[in-house]
Amino acid sequence: MLTRRRFIQIAGSSGLASVLCLYGGCNPFGKSAARGRSRAGDKRVIVLGIDGFDPQLSERLMDAGRMPNLAQLRAAGGYARLGTSIPPQSPVAWASFITGGDAGVHGIFDFIHRRPEQQCAPYYSASETIGATEGWEVGDHKLPLNFWPFNHGTTQTLLRREGTPFWDYLDAAGIPSCLYDIPSNYPPSPSAHGHHRCLAGMGTPDLLGTYGTYQCFSTRVRQVRDQGGGILKPIVFKDHAAKVKLTGPVNTLLQKPVETQVEFRVYRHPTEPQVRIEIQGQTIVLKEGEWSGWTKVSFPLEMPSFLRNDAVGGICRFYLQEVRPTFRLYVSPLNMDPSDPGGQKVSEPQKFVTEIADELGLFSTLGFQEDHKALSNKVFTDEEYRVQAEFVLQERMNLLNYALGHYDTGLLFFYFSSSDLQSHMFWWDNDEKHPVRSPEDARKYMGVLEDLYVRMDGVVGDLVRRYGDQATILVLSDHGFCNFRRQFGLNTWLRENGYLGPENCGSLFQHEPKFGPVVDWSRTRAYGLGLNGLYVNLKGRERDGIVDPAQRDALLEELRAKLLAARDPETGAAAISAVYRSDQVYSGPYLANAPDLIIGYARGYRCSWLTALGTIESAVFSDNDSTWSADHCMATEELPGVLFANRPIRHPEPALIDMAPTILEEFGLTVPDSMTGRNVFT
Repeated sequence: MLTRRRFIQIAGSSGLASVLCLYGGCNPFGKSAARGRSRAGDKRVIVLGIDGFDPQLSERLMDAGRMPNLAQLRAAGGYARLGTSIPPQSPVAWASFITGGDAGVHGIFDFIHRRPEQQCAPYYSASETIGATEGWEVGDHKLPLNFWPFNHGTTQTLLRREGTPFWDYLDAAGIPSCLYDIPSNYPPSPSAHGHHRCLAGMGTPDLLGTYGTYQCFSTRVRQVRDQGGGILKPIVFKDHAAKVKLTGPVNTLLQKPVETQVEFRVYRHPTEPQVRIEIQGQTIVLKEGEWSGWTKVSFPLEMPSFLRNDAVGGICRFYLQEVRPTFRLYVSPLNMDPSDPGGQKVSEPQKFVTEIADELGLFSTLGFQEDHKALSNKVFTDEEYRVQAEFVLQERMNLLNYALGHYDTGLLFFYFSSSDLQSHMFWWDNDEKHPVRSPEDARKYMGVLEDLYVRMDGVVGDLVRRYGDQATILVLSDHGFCNFRRQFGLNTWLRENGYLGPENCGSLFQHEPKFGPVVDWSRTRAYGLGLNGLYVNLKGRERDGIVDPAQRDALLEELRAKLLAARDPETGAAAISAVYRSDQVYSGPYLANAPDLIIGYARGYRCSWLTALGTIESAVFSDNDSTWSADHCMATEELPGVLFANRPIRHPEPALIDMAPTILEEFGLTVPDSMTGRNVFT
């Protein structure tokens, strides 16, 4: 998308260039608009979204006196457990917060969706990149001309969250809103009236188009190896110097697209544990265990001879893990450059992100900023991950200070990811055997989480003291957390119970010798895909469907009863505590895209890692052996979030879908019919 947009500008399409300027080059919402009078007058609503903030841990820490600010809100009636989405996955939950409706309204049912016309081909649910299919073929290049009379389609990333976000109603009423790192909103939805600003959060990719791919250079590595979330690369020193290459985005303007690369040099001190890195005219000196700041990197894109060569810019950080005896240099995922994002839209309006960077300097734009894959892949130790996550939190604190400094009236939403992505890796709240840690280390890193909760309490206390009763303050989480000790292989269970065949199949998609042959769809009545979804292989809907629609209801009830009866042979416990029929729990225009059943796992259980992407392992039940030792993709009733407010909460059972109606009514607006919740204060 960057390169094609740049090509059109170079080629001199004045009409399109004007449109692009209007779309991304002008800021219709400057500080004067943000601070101006609106229909809301001086009304202020501040919403703090703390992902994964758990009610049980919160209540325990409040009772122990460690979170006095939140405890004070609780004592005044401003606390309740907050009902989450079905299922309690972050993209689903935050989309429900945004639209005030269930997944039938916003169309996000899981992290992973499937295309029935392609027989369950998977894709990320909240956004989708559509590649260009046409172009002017010249030499080795294929250049899209997206102006008349050619009108070639260019590569573009589309927001797949449907429904109307609540801020559109504020925008139409002239009420300013500003949202920082809001999930389920990449690319950011546009502001029709110029009263809305947004910095995209969860779902924003890195420069490679992934959700975070680190690169690690090591003398122990012999050849380039993809780790899933990271790339291991060899580095060879000669006279203490080495040349290596950083992999960048794919140049899609070539008929045969290739990865771009930037060469850089590493000079290892002959005796001291330090290095000098030289990259594109920049010199970075690091001692062992030291991180660099954000570093700009520009990846060249070769163009045809009659055009000027182009480039794609990003930012990364270097971390010198070890100098001797093994050399290890970690490079963070390549983030879009907030000071110059090019054609990548990470904020609304386009200039909002650059305004922030002008004041704060470079900062991460990636949706998943804590590099949990580096820990899962054993590139990071627990302590290295803790330090990297602390950098993320400090950056987020700086951004919060910026947000508050530029806030006057209207809505302010601010999001913290730390309590979610640190919980996935550090949460362990009982004495059961941890998947990878000793009992002492399990307690130590659970203590890191408890300290994080205390810090969030301090943030809330500062907000309350700063605004008093001059603002309505809401603090909420999308779900809670629990240990994830045992895995349930849903497709394995379906195979063993005769719903998926043949008996030795190992994958929904391709032949993998270690798992067995691909599924035979003519012998398959149901399959699992994603973290909670089960689909009937329905005739007339799935490409190779075999289940008659008249048999669907009976099959769903049969599956539900059998799944609820499934028992873990190790403990005798039920692995599944709820099975939801989508046609009973969702309503709205996108219901037809939903899984037929949503599997609600019991606390301590979750679908297996292989189930999520359609692989069928040998055993139904197995231990979770990953550092990712806690989760929330279980039954909705098991994992509520929290809601705190500086006003009494009157709703007896508040839920995420109530938050949008609450915000709208706080500004005196009528709640639209598409929102099924109600005001929590009335």
